[in-house]
Amino acid sequence: MNKKVVITGIGAITPIGNNIKEYWYSLINGISGSTPISYFNTKYFKTKFACQIKKFDPDNFFSIKEKKKLDPCAQYGLIACEEAIFDSGLILKKEKKDRIGVVWGSGLGGISNFENEVFHYANNKKKTRFNTFFIPKILIDTIGGLISIKYGILGPNYSTVSSCASSANAIIDAYHLICLDKADIIITGGSEAAITQTVIGGFNALNALSTNNFNYKTASRPFERDRDGFVLGEGSGCLILEEYNHAVSRGTKIYAEIGGVGMSSDAYHITSPDPNGLGIIKAMNLAIKSANISKNKIDYINTHGTSTRKGDITEIKAIKK
Repeated sequence: MNKKVVITGIGAITPIGNNIKEYWYSLINGISGSTPISYFNTKYFKTKFACQIKKFDPDNFFSIKEKKKLDPCAQYGLIACEEAIFDSGLILKKEKKDRIGVVWGSGLGGISNFENEVFHYANNKKKTRFNTFFIPKILIDTIGGLISIKYGILGPNYSTVSSCASSANAIIDAYHLICLDKADIIITGGSEAAITQTVIGGFNALNALSTNNFNYKTASRPFERDRDGFVLGEGSGCLILEEYNHAVSRGTKIYAEIGGVGMSSDAYHITSPDPNGLGIIKAMNLAIKSANISKNKIDYINTHGTSTRKGDITEIKAIKK
């Protein structure tokens, strides 16, 4: 696998910006996306805040007919994808559509639609009719399918589901597909829209979410002594990965090269990491070996940073080793 893979387009819709420009401005200025939850009554929940998308009106992006078929998770994915394709300068009608693919990640997909439909059924048991698009709206791979339909993409198309690592796995798979000459371009990334009663309640049951309701703006504090859990968010991020020579041939800008990747499993516990960080260490070492670089050349580590008691300690141990 001696092909070079580069990033030529980026797109995002996030709690701190509904496009890349807004997102980057908020990021470098330390603006928090955490706010009190407005999607449902939080009276009986330990956590009452999350990072919600703001000033978002789906009517600005989708027709009434389209909205009926789209869960917010899919809406966010399509919006981020559109920005990334535009940013990449791709003129799709000039490309071989069977050499373009989609690999999309999501942990919970259309969970909000699932919850709404089940609640409706539970409260109206005499009416058992579900929405026609109930199943397509909750399936995680629907998002990649919608992207391919919108742009007429005919190459590899599937979704990765691995909880918090879903999008990272999608990017790794996209990288491998290009390296293996299965595609010249892969649209990849992920989306989530899981600020719902069942998800907040479920993570509260695991004691995984911060309950610092009076300091919600700064509740996410990974590696701090007084951390008490993570803050749930929503949104989407999209990358256009491209084979290097293909990108050069069309004269587009290149943001970065993916030098190497690594994957591993702890095989330890369903929610807790291996206390010695063995899986983390292996994944990092594999990525370093794949990239053929020395450790002292690394100047930034994007941690998981869950702000949980066990998770952060394990990550720090692994990084130090």
